[in-house]
Amino acid sequence: MSDQRTATIIAAHGRHYLAESDGLKLQCVTRGKKTNVAVGDIVHITLTSPDQGVIDQIEERKTLLYRSDQYKSKLLAANLTQLFIVVATEPGFTDDLVSRALVAAEAAGIKAHLILNKTDVVEALERTRARVAPYAALGYPVHEVSAKGRPEQTLALLKPLLAGQSSILIGQSGMGKSSLINLLIPEADIATREISAALDTGKHTTTFTRLYTLPELGPDSAIIDSPGFQEFGLYHLSEGMLERAFVEFAPYLGHCKFYNCRHLIEPQCAVLAAVEEGKIARMRHTLYGQLLHESSQTLY
Repeated sequence: MSDQRTATIIAAHGRHYLAESDGLKLQCVTRGKKTNVAVGDIVHITLTSPDQGVIDQIEERKTLLYRSDQYKSKLLAANLTQLFIVVATEPGFTDDLVSRALVAAEAAGIKAHLILNKTDVVEALERTRARVAPYAALGYPVHEVSAKGRPEQTLALLKPLLAGQSSILIGQSGMGKSSLINLLIPEADIATREISAALDTGKHTTTFTRLYTLPELGPDSAIIDSPGFQEFGLYHLSEGMLERAFVEFAPYLGHCKFYNCRHLIEPQCAVLAAVEEGKIARMRHTLYGQLLHESSQTLY
């Protein structure tokens, strides 16, 4: 048996990782104190026992999604091709989180979609549709599902979207991400318990990101489940990255009076004019200003 393996990281907790190589699950650690490994990374491992190893190298990533605050960044997943933001008719979702996730996806070069779950809660449906309409108007597809109310239709809609893709589901707690994962991967609960035991995080934790392969949807099909979170810091994005990550700014960039315009209070700014004319949603421009402020606060 060779003591070298190429594997995919399928779960991470602290500095402990679980990797999969040809159906074999390996408990791994990094050399030294490095924690720069993400779920979805392709890694080269030196085995130290039949089911344990040390990560020697991370292959070059196609994409990397992460969030950050003033002090540190947190890797969410690597080599993603698409991101699904799960929102629901109830409980209410925050536009701030949705918009931040869309900005993160744009900055990372990952296609973004919205999933509107719990469409069977009819009394809140029209109101929620109105709330997601501005994102659809920006070109982000919105897929309406009911994981519990109409499971077969939900599967029929999602499976073609997931085939051949490496996808991540993100959203606040209570949006029904777990229901969607359990629908797509009926053995997910068992897999989660196995992963928890392997990572030694306790039997009932759902606080780690984990990857499930979807072999029935074809090669390279995988879905990553992330813990529900309320905050999505983007302190790592520079000014230039931010203005390009707001897709609706694109027609106006380069048309401001000043070449170094920050689109905040400058005179004859094409972006601000578009906000005044209703061509750019004020809510989105306000978030842009907030993110610009955050990016100037970074300490790491």
